[in-house]
Amino acid sequence: MQRWKTAHRSFYYQGAPEPEDPVLTRGGVALLCIDVQNVYLQREDPASLSGAALERWHAWTPFHERMRDVVIPTVARLQAAFRAAGLEVVHARIACRTRDGRDRSLSQKKPGWNNLLLPEDTEPSRIVAAIAPRDDEIVVTKTTDSALTGTNLRLLLSNIGITHVVCCGIFTDQCVSSTVRSLADESFDVIVVEDGCAAGSHELHLKELEIINMIYGHVMSADELLGYLPR
Repeated sequence: MQRWKTAHRSFYYQGAPEPEDPVLTRGGVALLCIDVQNVYLQREDPASLSGAALERWHAWTPFHERMRDVVIPTVARLQAAFRAAGLEVVHARIACRTRDGRDRSLSQKKPGWNNLLLPEDTEPSRIVAAIAPRDDEIVVTKTTDSALTGTNLRLLLSNIGITHVVCCGIFTDQCVSSTVRSLADESFDVIVVEDGCAAGSHELHLKELEIINMIYGHVMSADELLGYLPR
């Protein structure tokens, strides 16, 4: 029995029939890597922090460990497999086209953690080197959470014949989730790679996987996904 067919089930899908195996075809499936950018992996020196700032630094440590030990290696492995098989690898990142960020969506301007100013030509906005785009791979720049909203990604995927999109990246409960929902609304079949994603906390990561699984796409591990790739 394949674990993904029964795992991450929400209240709505308890007892539902197991899904059928996805049929992934050469030219019909793409890997979409979402927002793994330098800004999210940068950390201050904890020796320079105290009080609430130091507590917050420690609270984010599990996320950084997961990114280093699990997510980035998994995304790199997926990219290598897709490239070796001649399959599309696509990238999305958050960045604004103006220096003051006036072109950002409202969700990117609200005060708090999500209010990041990331001009597109700056180092913090760039995709991390370990999983950076290769020559001739599509990269879309977005100013909101969903990689489809405000970009021409839907058109590009349709133009090249993509029917199935494999999603990975950060954050599971924000940009990954928004992108998955948008793709589902546009009638793409979506697979989310559980060990290729992370949220600010692992609890949020698992809860969001449960929410999106089976209605907006299917959640599986990298090992399970790779077993379905066309040879």
